[in-house]
Amino acid sequence: MSQSAGHLIVRTLEAHGVERVYAVPGESYLDVLDGLHDSSIETVVCRHEGGAGFMALAEGRLTGRPGIAMVTRGPGAANAMISIHTAWQDATALVLFVGLIPVADRERESFQEFDLAGWFGSTAKRVITIDDPARAGELTDEAMRIAAAGRPGPVVVGLPEDLLVEVTDARVTGPTAAPVLALNSDEISALVERIARAERPAIVVGGDGWHSGCGAELAAFAEAAGVPVFADWRAYDAVPHDSGAWAGWLGYGRADAVAAGYARADLLVFVGCARTDVLSDGYTLGFEAETVLVTADAEGKAHAGRIDQQIVATPRAFVSALAAVDPDLARGDRDDSWRGERAAAQTRFAMHRSDASVPGALADAGVDLGVAFAALDDRLRGEAILTFGAGNATIWAHRFVRHLAPASLVGARNGAMGLAVPAAVAASLAFPDRRAVAVCGDGDFLMNGQEVATAFAHGSKPLVIVVDNGIYGTIVQHQQKHYPGRPSGTRMANPDFKAWMESFGGHGERVETTEEFAPALDRALAVDGPALIHVLISSEVMPPAPDEIAA
Repeated sequence: MSQSAGHLIVRTLEAHGVERVYAVPGESYLDVLDGLHDSSIETVVCRHEGGAGFMALAEGRLTGRPGIAMVTRGPGAANAMISIHTAWQDATALVLFVGLIPVADRERESFQEFDLAGWFGSTAKRVITIDDPARAGELTDEAMRIAAAGRPGPVVVGLPEDLLVEVTDARVTGPTAAPVLALNSDEISALVERIARAERPAIVVGGDGWHSGCGAELAAFAEAAGVPVFADWRAYDAVPHDSGAWAGWLGYGRADAVAAGYARADLLVFVGCARTDVLSDGYTLGFEAETVLVTADAEGKAHAGRIDQQIVATPRAFVSALAAVDPDLARGDRDDSWRGERAAAQTRFAMHRSDASVPGALADAGVDLGVAFAALDDRLRGEAILTFGAGNATIWAHRFVRHLAPASLVGARNGAMGLAVPAAVAASLAFPDRRAVAVCGDGDFLMNGQEVATAFAHGSKPLVIVVDNGIYGTIVQHQQKHYPGRPSGTRMANPDFKAWMESFGGHGERVETTEEFAPALDRALAVDGPALIHVLISSEVMPPAPDEIAA
């Protein structure tokens, strides 16, 4: 059947099971938009290209399928760059379609012309421009495959405006079956022997690929084998926090006791992640330990330091192979003291505190965030999807809110601001039966807060918690350390966020004292639609102290 190249792209995405594309429309890819008119794919119309990219990234992380964003040329592509950088550093599957100028206008400095490969070539797995209408489906299929293969990441596809309307007889291509990374029994046996020999082995989980729930199986094996399981920064949903093997998270805001336990391990098995600067406190922890790297990325990108054994596998494939092993073979002569110590250290760190000893609980601090996020954890019961912006405001939620279900956390591991709100909008669309909660600071919220409008337009129902201290708190903390008494460029003026949400027709709450938070939270959670809680704290409040226990 003859069809335009633009329509062929849409049909190919349908064949891949794509349910939503996140788009800011542009005249440069009108024929693709026309193909979406009669498509089973929902077109989620976003208010900013950065928001569209972050929504696609969230869907990719939560579902394991590449998220799809569509933007126009030049300025649109520039706005979407933040999501490409995030997907690249976070290793999340994402495909960004970018409308381009007509072919005949190239190299003329025409309206909104830019160099697609020059802009994205260093920050994407592949940059593809479709210059042959007959290959539109084939290259779309290739983009989907590359984004999800090996170490996942972003692929950028250029769509010349005039080429999209050309008619082709080419058929829909794909989806191409992903190659199966087969593990042989010798690899697993060698790993099990290493774990059995070690006195203090530890597993570190991270990255994407845990949405299937295989983390619970890994945690069960680890607990039976007497091995604690740590999580990389913002990958806390990889394993359930009620497991006896759960030993806490590493990276920004981690507990001293958790980091000290990680540093004491004599064998580290990284599954789905690598030993990076954030995880290792700036390349200072865990470099003496014997190291096993389990990742689908044969090149081991981002890993620093020794590798004594490498297993090329996805988390799901690795856990499936490990499930055939008796965990007693990995226990060796160890008792449960090592695993138990590490689990106990995490429990102490995450213990809910509601008295004046909570770090940051100053008399005039406004809302005590330790109490507030303990209340949030009580209501969510570990089942909600939490999305995080960047900044200190998120540390309380990281510490106090449990994750018991897979695919329950989306946060920019590269520190990008502005992800929380669009990610929560996407999470609510992808999983309408689950609660989606965005946690962000005031600076982070207004970077993509406009995507609340997208939530109302498409039936998404996120709860947004905005912690307002009137400053860029993370930067202030650094200034206090390096330039004490000299604040500069970090203070903000904020609107009434409650009234702002209500202007869209949503439910807003303004909370100024600790006692007001729990009732406001209950009212917000009872709303069948978007809601926002504006939480005011002092600019003097900083994140909870890591821990008073060093080991």
